[in-house]
Amino acid sequence: MLPALLRELEAEAIHILREAAGQFERPVLLFSGGKDSITLAWLARKAFLPAAAPMPLLHIDTGHNFEETLAFRDWFVERYGWRLEVRGVAETIARGRAAEERGPHPSRNAQQAVTLLDALQELGSDCALGGGRRDEEKARAKERIFSHRDAFGQWDPKAQRPELWRLFNGRHNPGEHFRVFPLSNWTELDVWLYIAAEGIPLPGLYFAHRRRVFERGGLLLADTPPARRGADEQAREAVVRFRTVGDATCTGAIESEAETVEAVVAEIAAARVTERGGRLDDQRSEAAMEDRKRQGYF
Repeated sequence: MLPALLRELEAEAIHILREAAGQFERPVLLFSGGKDSITLAWLARKAFLPAAAPMPLLHIDTGHNFEETLAFRDWFVERYGWRLEVRGVAETIARGRAAEERGPHPSRNAQQAVTLLDALQELGSDCALGGGRRDEEKARAKERIFSHRDAFGQWDPKAQRPELWRLFNGRHNPGEHFRVFPLSNWTELDVWLYIAAEGIPLPGLYFAHRRRVFERGGLLLADTPPARRGADEQAREAVVRFRTVGDATCTGAIESEAETVEAVVAEIAAARVTERGGRLDDQRSEAAMEDRKRQGYF
């Protein structure tokens, strides 16, 4: 049996998932292949059993994903019978809807927003469910659970609706949509404790393994072609794991010996840096995440 806190968090998340399914016509569940979106998909299955979850998974592929993440995504979809929609940033750039970022260390995070908004419009989605948590990054703490986006897909933190007594208002005008965050009250440690209790499968990137890495901006990046290691950036082998598994160009690894869920839980309990502290894209400015959210980013 789950501990009392996890039972409360699970019940709240399932309530939010059912509210979203009841209030919106075409919800989608944003799926990156990371632990939070995996946990959210797991909860969605539980929320609607014995029926299938009434929403597909939507993956926005930057083209710079870890191979392990994509392999796990495809296994997960087949194993649990999900319908998967994939939209690529490379295709968005090819269509002229966005331009490849220039500079020494380009990222596709800004372009992800364009691809996501195009996908929501194409699919007719009025709700995108995501695994965002309020302890990830300070901009997340401004989110409502039902986060309104205007007809341009933009987020205005001053225009969000009150959520007293867990009453969620999903009313919207044509062209507008909502981002819904069932894991809002979870922490990184809560997610890992739930994964341990439920036996939820994860990509191997989350556990200690030997990999070639190099240092950039005080972070260890995987030595992969998308990262474009410079001539002055020396690669070495190290035993590392990742706390997030996003774009390989900006997702930092940590040196770790944690090879099991239990070891990861112990490591996180002692950590003093948030998982987003290992993302180069969040270090571009004090308000990097908030700026991207205003443009339609997750």
